[in-house]
Amino acid sequence: MGEREQKLEAAGFPLDRGPKEGAVIDLLSVLGDTVYASGQVPYDAGVLTSKGKVPSQVSVEEATRAAALCAANILRAVVLKLGSLDRIERVVRVTGYVNADPDFTDCHLVINGATNLLKEVFGPEAGRHARTALGMGQLPLGTSVEVEAIFQLRK
Repeated sequence: MGEREQKLEAAGFPLDRGPKEGAVIDLLSVLGDTVYASGQVPYDAGVLTSKGKVPSQVSVEEATRAAALCAANILRAVVLKLGSLDRIERVVRVTGYVNADPDFTDCHLVINGATNLLKEVFGPEAGRHARTALGMGQLPLGTSVEVEAIFQLRK
């Protein structure tokens, strides 16, 4: 296990609790040196851990932890499909979606959960990325958050 995988596990996200590949979509799509990671919801070993509107049904703190779990699931998918997080040169972009109440304007704070985990695992330079955080009227399965990412592969 590499240093990045160790950092992910030390942050509380064991590698063996990640997503499984579905019949309809791939966890990752690789084109040249770019990895497009499908959106992940807050599943932990197949259990949906955060469902509902932020902040009326799910607190900002819980949703922020759920965003970190979404990012962890993306990283778990990278390990599953590419064998190691060391294959990644840097995080390029993250898009986070928050199942938000109509007047909630702090979606960016929720998605900080994902951003902070990526910086912790990849370091301050390789983990730095462009980002968008969007409030949505609904997300799949009623989850509180979903996160997708784009990475650059090492040459």
